[in-house]
Amino acid sequence: MPKLIKMPKLSDTMTEGTLIKWLVKEGETVDIGRAVADIETDKATMEMQTFDAGIVHKLLLKEGSKVPLGAGLAVILDKGEASPTDLAAFVKANEDAVPVPAAAPSIKSATGLSATRHAVTAGSVLPTAPAPRSRAASTNGTRVKASPLARKVAVELGVDMSRITGSGPGGRIIRADVESAPASGAGSPLPARSSQTIRPVAGPDDQRIPLTGMRNIIAERLFASKTQIPHFYLQMEIDAAPLMAFRANINEQSQKTSGNKYSVNDFILKAVVRAAVTVPAVNSSFDGDAIVQFKHVNLNVAIALPEGLVTPVIKAAETKTVMEISLAVKDLATRAKNKKLSSDEFGGGTITVSNLGASGIDHFAAIINPPQAAIISVGSVRSCPVVNDKSQIVAGQRMWLGLSGDHRVVDGAVGAQFLGEMKKLLENPALMLV
Repeated sequence: MPKLIKMPKLSDTMTEGTLIKWLVKEGETVDIGRAVADIETDKATMEMQTFDAGIVHKLLLKEGSKVPLGAGLAVILDKGEASPTDLAAFVKANEDAVPVPAAAPSIKSATGLSATRHAVTAGSVLPTAPAPRSRAASTNGTRVKASPLARKVAVELGVDMSRITGSGPGGRIIRADVESAPASGAGSPLPARSSQTIRPVAGPDDQRIPLTGMRNIIAERLFASKTQIPHFYLQMEIDAAPLMAFRANINEQSQKTSGNKYSVNDFILKAVVRAAVTVPAVNSSFDGDAIVQFKHVNLNVAIALPEGLVTPVIKAAETKTVMEISLAVKDLATRAKNKKLSSDEFGGGTITVSNLGASGIDHFAAIINPPQAAIISVGSVRSCPVVNDKSQIVAGQRMWLGLSGDHRVVDGAVGAQFLGEMKKLLENPALMLV
């Protein structure tokens, strides 16, 4: 019996995927578990495997197509099996019902740097590919650009969306616009940003680079973070000399035993985890009428890829040693670059670390990764003149740590306590091994 390979759900918030590259050709025999395509989701580019074996009869979509969940990608036949008489009808009959894509989730319900896209543009070569809805009707019959969630909230609150100025991408009405509008729909709420994007003036020699799905999601999520979360920023300088000496000694001993080479970042991550256990208020999230304080420290580690930043998670990091964290980071980075990460390795993070020290950045303020309440920024270790306990100017090593906090959850004093705990651990690194 012919089998249809369909767009799977490769992440918890995915509503569509982009077919980046076919890894098979028509006429090729495939086994169960064979990687058949590279799919870009809202979180990363991953290899998609087939759950059927047979011969690839027809590749239905072109590379670069944006495909809703459940839509057909390819048809597989058994050896000697005849093709369906009406291929388009077979595909339509076997595709899953494709839901209308939801808007980017609210800050309190989102996880990681992920969000659903605002609209789906079907790239299928089949005329029967499901077409998305990207506009909503207002109470007076006019058509307005709005997210499905905004439409639902508007019905519940009795808001006329034709009277609202959208603050989402391209003037799209989002949930926050509806909730801040009068119930009668009279007047327009003050938008979080101008509904008219200020567009650049491009010359004939300038290049226009279309947004990838991942880059578009990054833009949406970070815009939501900066406009919906009240950020505050703390910076603290630490003496990095003890850490650098400790790391050198550990690496020297490690080469004789485990062979693992520790990076400065490995110890930073361990210090973040230990500090989060000591100051659990930072390992929390805002949830509307409550604050959720997490039992485990699920550590998001920022990894830069050519297509954008991904933040896979080290689950229950408080149970792991420095060596286990070091090996986990190496494994995640390797598999992220090779597109081998699974969807469950991106969700459930409770705190994020962004380290630009290797890029020569001394200090910076990171944007919070919603719905988390804090992100830690790490700068470079630099040699500089310092004043010692005897008021003498000597050569030293310093490093800046930063905390960007959600002021609805974390107070400044709590953030300072957290950074102070990190400082204590990094200036006395042997404490992280006990």
